[in-house]
Amino acid sequence: MGSTVNGSPKAAFPKSAHLLKHADFQHVYEKGKRHFSGNLTVFFLLRGKPVESSDSKGPVELPGPRVGFTVGKVLGGSVVRNRIRRRTREAVRLHFSRYLALPVDVILHPKKSVLTVEFAELSREIERALEIVAQRAALPGAVEANKPRTRRPSAARAK
Repeated sequence: MGSTVNGSPKAAFPKSAHLLKHADFQHVYEKGKRHFSGNLTVFFLLRGKPVESSDSKGPVELPGPRVGFTVGKVLGGSVVRNRIRRRTREAVRLHFSRYLALPVDVILHPKKSVLTVEFAELSREIERALEIVAQRAALPGAVEANKPRTRRPSAARAK
């Protein structure tokens, strides 16, 4: 593995690993789990098997992890939000391939403190968050836990 101009290890974070569609974000928010830390909140959802499309193009969803970033307008103007997003994305890039091997969707929602915190601290926090996501997503039954819950019949509740 080589290194970049600033001496950090060279790591890949391809565009195919980005979570981009609004519907995917909503699905993770509604059905996923959360992990809170000092400078960010992580939402994650383990995806099931890829859905086959009706035409010959193959599966609709690609295997492997996808990461999305949400930086709301409440955090500041566009310059501030983009800087927060760049810092967060770089920290994820450094640890992405090491912790995420499962087909999991992850959304990072940074707090305003990400702008002023030392990058090494932010990087450690994101590394720990990705480690927790990998552990919790790899638990047996994690896919079943993401399935919609069905209500029991009313007779069963009456007992």
